[in-house]
This record gives sequence, C-alpha cells and structure tokens, in this order.
Amino acid sequence: MSVESINAKKIVVEEITGKFNDSQSAVVVEYRGLSVAEVTELRRALREEDVEFKVYKNKLVQRATESAGYAEINDKLVGPNAIAFGHSDAVAPARVLAKFAKDHDALVIKAGIVEGKVLEVEEINEIAKLPGREGMYSMLLGMLQAPVSKFARVVKAVADAREENGGEAPVEAPAEEKVEEAAE
Repeated sequence: MSVESINAKKIVVEEITGKFNDSQSAVVVEYRGLSVAEVTELRRALREEDVEFKVYKNKLVQRATESAGYAEINDKLVGPNAIAFGHSDAVAPARVLAKFAKDHDALVIKAGIVEGKVLEVEEINEIAKLPGREGMYSMLLGMLQAPVSKFARVVKAVADAREENGGEAPVEAPAEEKVEEAAE
C-alpha cells in the first residue's frame, strides 16, 4: 500500500471522526435493496432537515468511531451502510429515517449516536417519535402563552363587568372588613 493511499485513508478517517464529534446525532443504516430513485428520495428528505447522508467504507468508519469514542457500534458496521449526520436537530435523522423505513423495508436502522450517547435501534425508533425542533418551539410557545391568555381573559371579564355596571367596576370589600362586619 502506498504512502499516498495511507494518507488518503487517514484524511477520510479524520473527516468521519470530525462528523461524529461535530454532529448532534448520527444514525447508521443499511440501505441494501434500495433503488437509485429511492436513495435519491431519501437523500432529498434528509437534506430538507439539514441531515447529511454519507457512505463510507466500514473499516474507515470503525477507525473513526474508535477515535471518537463510539467503538461500541462497530459490531453493527457490516454490509453496505450509510450514516445520517444531524447538524441542527438531533431528532431529525432518526425521524426521517424511521418514516422512510416504514414505507421501504430495504432500509434498516442499525444504531445511532445522539448527543454523545450510543443508542440501539429501539431507542432510535423512540427518539424518532419526538417532535422536531420546530415542534418543540411550538409546544414551548404554547406553554408560555397560556398564562398570558388566562390574564387576558381575566382583564376582559373585568372590562365586561365594568360595562355591565355602567362604567363602574364591582368593588368587593376587603376580606378584613368582611370579617369585622360579620363580627358585629
């Protein structure tokens, strides 16, 4: 093996290691049996979610996972594999791949790494059920808006009561006065 070939492999291993370290998540899949059109469709769906889909030689990926501290997935690196690297949303690769696998039996999820933790297939499938970043933002916004909405309803109720009483808000006696009146 030439020095140039060894250096080229080292560069690829460094690239893969960097992707594992820089991505929020990575999911390993076997794609044997997918047509070119299906792989193109999968790549498009992943790209829309800012997920990079790469095919590397298993031996180079094994060296990279050892370097990055994820060697425990090396036993899954058998056969034709691809890795989906999630850059901006840790859930996106799992969500897109799980959805695609439902309609395409040839795509098999093997393992993954999410925020530094190695996960088995079952865990990846559970993560795939979580809402994406946009969904989480919507849920958070809804939770933050709930108290404001309640406050707005109270203010409206007070305004409606004022309108019913000719511009005067109904005033209740403070609790202390009520107690004194009851004592008399």
